[in-house]
Amino acid sequence: MTLSNGEVNKTYTIRAVNTADKDMQDYLFTLGCYPGESITIIAKLAGNYIVNIKDARYSIDDVLAKSVII
Repeated sequence: MTLSNGEVNKTYTIRAVNTADKDMQDYLFTLGCYPGESITIIAKLAGNYIVNIKDARYSIDDVLAKSVII
């Protein structure tokens, strides 16, 4: 299941980052989006997701959310 299919206010464990775009993968890694890390969806707003990774909140778009396997 991808992060875009997740529920708001629920914590998931990242299983993988699935993208062929190296820049996108590097960006997600700079946010701390590694396999084994916890990620919580705080809100879904107009195709964007507010997520919590390692006690920090980030806004990611639908394309990025579909790349995160939970």
